[in-house]
Amino acid sequence: MDMNQAIATPKLGFGLMRLPKGTEDGYDLRQCEEMIDRFLDSGMTYFDTAYVYDEGRSELLAGKALVSRHPRESFTLATKLNVRVARDAEDAKRQFAVSLERTGAGYFDYYLLHAVQANRVETYDRYGIWDFVREEKKKGFVKHWGFSFHDSPQVLDQLLTDHPEVDFVQLQINYADWESPTVASRANYEVAQKHGKPVVIMEPVKGGALALPPKPVQQVFDAAGTGGSYASWAVRFAASLEGVLTVLSGMSTLGQMEDNLSYMKNFQPLSPAERKVISQAQAALQSVPSIPCTGCEYCVAGCPQRIPIPQIFSARNRQLIWGQTEQGLSAYREAVREKGRASDCISCGQCEAACPQMLPIIDYLKDCARALEE
Repeated sequence: MDMNQAIATPKLGFGLMRLPKGTEDGYDLRQCEEMIDRFLDSGMTYFDTAYVYDEGRSELLAGKALVSRHPRESFTLATKLNVRVARDAEDAKRQFAVSLERTGAGYFDYYLLHAVQANRVETYDRYGIWDFVREEKKKGFVKHWGFSFHDSPQVLDQLLTDHPEVDFVQLQINYADWESPTVASRANYEVAQKHGKPVVIMEPVKGGALALPPKPVQQVFDAAGTGGSYASWAVRFAASLEGVLTVLSGMSTLGQMEDNLSYMKNFQPLSPAERKVISQAQAALQSVPSIPCTGCEYCVAGCPQRIPIPQIFSARNRQLIWGQTEQGLSAYREAVREKGRASDCISCGQCEAACPQMLPIIDYLKDCARALEE
């Protein structure tokens, strides 16, 4: 897959993960059909689902609302194989056949290894999934293949060095995470660029958080006076990057669809003046009260209570920065599963001695315990 093909692809992709709910296999089928039709009528073509989305119902919906109702050549369909839910190699490979059956697509335009990160690379290797997908491409059942990625630029660089045959990579990129030391949007994007791989962008609106950003960020965009939605700034920021295949938006309502199409149907990259507004928004976001942890994990190695300090701080920041109370609680519960809780801190101080940012970690943990422990 070359960059020219990536450039020619419409820059808005329809993520089929947050579809409107109803009674037809868990979805509002009529509204889903209306959204899909509107998307295609506007010249957009890229649809994204996965074997694990909504326990398979998303792929079934793609079959009913998209594949069975539109000519196969009128759209492109992406789905993903996830080793995390597989019992063994054969079970993992069976996902491909199941996805073909659910969707009725005949072939996949884009096929991805799902959520590749350091702690799953060994499983993808051991199960032979890289070779398996490459063979499916040779058979014509896959047109382009790659992987979605959640890890460091060092891991990404090694993966693309080891697997230069992949056609593209899917990354989390948005203006809030652009310089994030944990998500590393910019650094991962630059690795993909170095290897000449087109990028599919996920989470351009950070799970919906940038559709209604913190007040200081709203004020920056309001002052710009463009009249566009807050989400439009986020999606256009992502779509304006070079080498982008498409930007996925998990649309849940026809209203969200119409808003996205209003500025993406005839997409124009950010102007120099608009890029300055984004920079101001990023600065405003940095001014919002938060725990300024860089995620280096120097504090973790010697903790006698095995407290996952950076992950706990990240969960608390969901509440402080984005007002995501429930998401913060959920992230906290996941972080401390089989590990120490914030309230387990014994104030030994080893973490503060190790912290290169000289953060008052003990005090922060006390705050996290109050806010996150039920």
